[in-house]
Amino acid sequence: MIKVLIGLVVGLIIGAVGGFFVLGAGTGAGVAVGLSSGICSTVRAAQDLGLMTAEQVDEVLAQATRNFGGEVPEGQTLVGSAAECDAFLAKLKAAATE
Repeated sequence: MIKVLIGLVVGLIIGAVGGFFVLGAGTGAGVAVGLSSGICSTVRAAQDLGLMTAEQVDEVLAQATRNFGGEVPEGQTLVGSAAECDAFLAKLKAAATE
């Protein structure tokens, strides 16, 4: 479980930095997308490896949102459940293939 938590933190950092550089420093959407993509890819990997259930992912995402303080730019949201992560990742994959 420690490895999963470390992976979540690393995913958040990579996602935030990636979003910052991809969409620019002043673009709040980049931060929300970066954080969401980082954490979603990490928790999806944990689920695929059998380390976390969907319910555990929901709990971790809820806590991560509380830890983040819910401070995201206006009009942006962070993912809050395993189902939202699945939809988010599918949307990213579709956008990447266009």
